[in-house]
Parts: sequence; structure tokens; C-alpha cells
Amino acid sequence: MEFIRRRIESQVLSLTGLAIGGVDYENPPGDPGLFGPDSVCWRVHGDFTSMLVGGISALLLQALHPLALAGVWDHSNFREDLLGRLRRTGQFISATTFGSRADAQRLIERVRTIHLSVTGHAADGRPYAAYDPELLTWVHVAEVSSFLKAHLRYLNPDLPGPEQDRYYAEVALIAEALGAQQVPRSRKAVSDYLQAVRPQLRCDERSREILRVLFSAPAPSTLARPFGALMMQAGVELLPDWASALLEQQQSPRQRQLIQLGVRRTAPILRWAVRSGSVHRARRRMGLPPR
Repeated sequence: MEFIRRRIESQVLSLTGLAIGGVDYENPPGDPGLFGPDSVCWRVHGDFTSMLVGGISALLLQALHPLALAGVWDHSNFREDLLGRLRRTGQFISATTFGSRADAQRLIERVRTIHLSVTGHAADGRPYAAYDPELLTWVHVAEVSSFLKAHLRYLNPDLPGPEQDRYYAEVALIAEALGAQQVPRSRKAVSDYLQAVRPQLRCDERSREILRVLFSAPAPSTLARPFGALMMQAGVELLPDWASALLEQQQSPRQRQLIQLGVRRTAPILRWAVRSGSVHRARRRMGLPPR
């Protein structure tokens, strides 16, 4: 069984930012990082399955904003290296959540610097800049609302409302450090924000290309192929109804039921197998027992 566990764990970790290296989650001892183990974001961001489902859903949601999508389209090699992009995004989220304070701040500054050169014009001629506070807020809200929704669906549906609000308040600090402004810090504020931004969203050829790239991305191994297909469908299933309608990816109630069942049956196996993820290493740094 240990051989099987290690094989599953290696496959999982190959999809994360840990495959890149460059962040030491186990040092320096006792450093709580930006949030510490008592934070809600440690709980929400510490589960690989729900974060993967939420991350896929967030990518699809972000692709509905023409200006945010233009930056990715013009300045990213996502079509040739989707896994690399997912790893880099995962590294940023993990490092700012579980890394030492120095590593978290280093990655924030690196992303801020990268954003300065991500400028251009969208397909409709409008100018965009990745450091635009409004775009930063959109990308942030699309991400964290998807992460929390996946957490509630696949790990802890009983997370109290005030704790959910605390999660949004915590992670708003990262968005603001990147330059976002007027970042929503509660469930109601996030809901109001998404409702307000909906008129700006649309599905075009570029959005559909993002969808195609995601669904045609090669699996890192034969073993991971059925899991990857399930996660992609789960990411679509997690979208708000209005977003899946824009993408023309509506699923029947039966399909949604089967997808959720598949994820719920898979997630415990991954939680059993993965013992050296970012959260596990950060807990060791803090001298805490394994979860």
C-alpha cells in the first residue's frame, strides 16, 4: 500500500507548485508566514482536490472578462504549457498562504514586477494592463470565490458563515498587496461584486479556445488521465449557472450528480495519499502534528 500511496502522491505533487521548487516551506522554523495555521485560508487552501476543482473553475470564469483574457492571451504560453502555468499559479497561492513571510513577500514583488510589462490592447481595441486595480480585483474574486465554493462542496459544507467572511477578509490582503483596490471582504460583498461585473463578461472565440485548451491538455500520466477528465468536468460544474450558460457548457442534473459523486469518492484517496504537500510542510515548520 505504501508504494501505491507514494505513486499517487508523486503524481499529485507533480501538478503543484512544488514541482517548480524555489520555496522552502519547512524553514525558518516557527515562521507563521502571512497568516498562520489558525487562519481560514490555511484550511481552504490546504486541500488539493477542492483547490484543483476551484482553480479550473476560476480559469474558466476569468476567461469571460475580455481585458483579463487579453493579458493571458498576449503574454502567456498557456497553449503550449498549460501545466506550467497552473504550477506557477499554484506556487503563488501556496507560497503566499503557507510559505514564510520572506518567501511570500518575494513572490508578491515578483508578480508585481511581471505585471508591469503585461500591457496591450484587447481584441476590441481597448487598452489593458495587468496592474490595473480593477482587473486585479476581478482575477482575485474569480479565484477565491471558486476556491471557497469548492471547499464548501467537497470538504467542509458546514464552514460557518462568519468563517467564510473571514476567509475573504484574509485573502483580500494578498490582492491589495498586488495593487487591487476595493476588494470585497465578505460573502455579500463578493456576491454583489459578481453581480455588478456581469455586464462586462462575454464568451468569445478566445474564451472558447481557453476551454478547448483545458479539455485537450495532456495528462501527466496514463494513471492521471481519468482523474484529470473528472476534475475538468467538476470545474465546469462548479461555475455559476450564468457563467456555464455563457460558455455553453450546461450540464444536466444527472451529469452534475455523477460528477460530484466522482469527486467525493476520489478526494479521500488523495487526502490519504498526500502527506508532503505545502500545508504539511508548513505544519512541520510550525512544529504542529500532521493533520
